[in-house]
Amino acid sequence: MAPQLKNPHLFQSKPFINGQWYDSKSTKTFKVYDPATEEVIVELPDQTPEEIAEAIKITSNAFETYKKTSAHDRSRWLRNLYNLMMENLDDLAAIITWENGKCLTDAIGEVKYGASYFEWFAEEAKRNYGHTIQPANPNNKIVTYKQPVGPVGLLCPFNFPSAMGARKAAPAFAVGCTCILKPDGQTPLSSLALAYLADQAGFPKGVFNVVLVSVESTPACGLEFCESPLIKKISFTGSTPVGKLLYKQSSLTLKKMSMELGGNAPIIVFDDADLELAVEQSIASKFRSLGQTCVCANRLYVQSGVYDKFISMFADKVRQFKIGNGFDEGVTHGCLINTKAMRKVEEHVEDALSKGALIVVEGGELPKLGKHFYAPYVLKDITNDMKVHNEETFGPLAAIFKFETKEEVLKECNATPYGLAAYVFSENLNTVYTVSEDLEAGMVSVNTGLFTDAALPFGGVKESGFGREGSLYGMDDYTVVKSMVLGNVYR
Repeated sequence: MAPQLKNPHLFQSKPFINGQWYDSKSTKTFKVYDPATEEVIVELPDQTPEEIAEAIKITSNAFETYKKTSAHDRSRWLRNLYNLMMENLDDLAAIITWENGKCLTDAIGEVKYGASYFEWFAEEAKRNYGHTIQPANPNNKIVTYKQPVGPVGLLCPFNFPSAMGARKAAPAFAVGCTCILKPDGQTPLSSLALAYLADQAGFPKGVFNVVLVSVESTPACGLEFCESPLIKKISFTGSTPVGKLLYKQSSLTLKKMSMELGGNAPIIVFDDADLELAVEQSIASKFRSLGQTCVCANRLYVQSGVYDKFISMFADKVRQFKIGNGFDEGVTHGCLINTKAMRKVEEHVEDALSKGALIVVEGGELPKLGKHFYAPYVLKDITNDMKVHNEETFGPLAAIFKFETKEEVLKECNATPYGLAAYVFSENLNTVYTVSEDLEAGMVSVNTGLFTDAALPFGGVKESGFGREGSLYGMDDYTVVKSMVLGNVYR
């Protein structure tokens, strides 16, 4: 059943280009489904490459004037957008739950999280500082300043349909970049709602554009973004294989890029950890959005001294989950996005069981609730020859390993090409510091399972990507440093 929105203007069904809802000439369409009920929410135009190219040109043209706007104006528009998102919190959350399937509590948290980036960069917009440098010649001076890189292409995933666009667009807007955003074809409605609010916030026409394509047409749209000489930067969140493809395609125009790619996040629970805290926070990390986040714990390493007790406490918590339609009261976890996500979980469970893993909590499909509902599995006695050790599940499977020593667990945690996030639970300061330093991850979360924040430099290392979103470093990926040399100043 469709949610009743207080502000019906937030629900849109056309691309947003040059400050207006665009009438696509495409003969093709695609449907957006409610993953909980499988009902069609809306049918949208599947835009052609020619229309995408025209939208890119409009984004580029708008940059020529937007880059000259004052930092104070941009700050004001960003703050307006933050205020509008908070004023429309319930409606925006309802749209997320409708198109993504996550429970309403998680959706509300996502809107607040996404909005916080507009608040943060409303403040940072006025702090895009340069430097004065003294060269070897005392008669010369070097002045550096940061300029916007240019029009930016934003490629966003399904799992955070509102927050991912916000996290990318906010620093771009702050420094003077214009944006063209392509949302995931499964969850485009939150991006259209954001476009509506950005327009209401006062951003000039053409500064924020949202194009629409189906999942099947996404590769062609991505190619258009990457090969266009008008787009100067790509920001992408998604899988590592797709990120590598986009990187290759962008090489022809040597674009600046930010890549937030796949992860294989470990949690390490040491014997001296606050076990109740470790269990609670490990649950929060592993099963946020039923495991469909890039920083979800994929591997849980528990030291032998607390291994059995941790598993018992962890399993008891998981059995208390209430899975159902995200709009239903009391539901803690909604559904998965599609059947492909379910098959990945089953593949990892079957592989682990065939190699000796044991079931602690049995999960699986919940057909009485709907096609995409899936109860979480908890498995123990996981070993490093299992698929779950080497691949990101991106679903509700908690795979628990036993370890003996710090050296052993560090070796296992780092034995992956990925390095986005890692988690450490210990009450020993030396352990926390040395393990955090040695973990090959862009972010290490100590004694908490939920760490994302606008103040955090979000990003990974190795094949989990590069670039940072949020924090005082967040604008750097959207700027280029220009140097001006003042010669013969003493005449």
